[in-house]
Amino acid sequence: MTDTARSTRLDAACTALPLVAILRGLTPPEAVGIAQTLYDAGFRLIEIPLNSPQPFDSIAAVRAALPADALVGAGTVTTPADVARLNDIGADLVVMPHADVAVIAAAKAAGLICMPGIATPTEAYAALHAGADALKIFPAELVGPAAIKAIRTILPAGTRVFPVGGISPGTMPRFHGAGVAGFGLGGALYKPGDTVGAVARKAGAFVEAWRDMQP
Repeated sequence: MTDTARSTRLDAACTALPLVAILRGLTPPEAVGIAQTLYDAGFRLIEIPLNSPQPFDSIAAVRAALPADALVGAGTVTTPADVARLNDIGADLVVMPHADVAVIAAAKAAGLICMPGIATPTEAYAALHAGADALKIFPAELVGPAAIKAIRTILPAGTRVFPVGGISPGTMPRFHGAGVAGFGLGGALYKPGDTVGAVARKAGAFVEAWRDMQP
């Protein structure tokens, strides 16, 4: 995927709904059902962390099941070898807890969309220089809205910043006021063992909260 094509797909997904579903602990038998429920609720960014059971099987199944406008991939990506394996199964998205420039470069070389984790301006600029497509502020509950707002003021115009960690429908407005582009949603959206119905209800609450904040 070229830089332009990658940017266009990310733009479209974020325009539809800039919320990243983080499905930590998802298992292959439930993967397609949960992912389809989220897609039907409006989600276009689906992340299955690599510390989930058989994550590559789940990612491959979800990627095959959802339309092309969904961006499907992995979180907790920590090595270039992970990136290569994701590329082999047709994944779109690489999300990281850190800002390892070797992993970012591998994702960029493979044509995958990359969102590394950062908590400081130094990490943010290193990640952007390595080719990051967006930045994940992690852990957001420790960094806080005030620090995120300050970091945003020194980033290049148009840089997308997504707080991750401790985000709920109730905490979203505080971070939204800091100028973030969207959010990564973890345990408040999906926990291992959640039914499709439970995920649908929680997804609806997040979508409603996001839409309520829009002008």
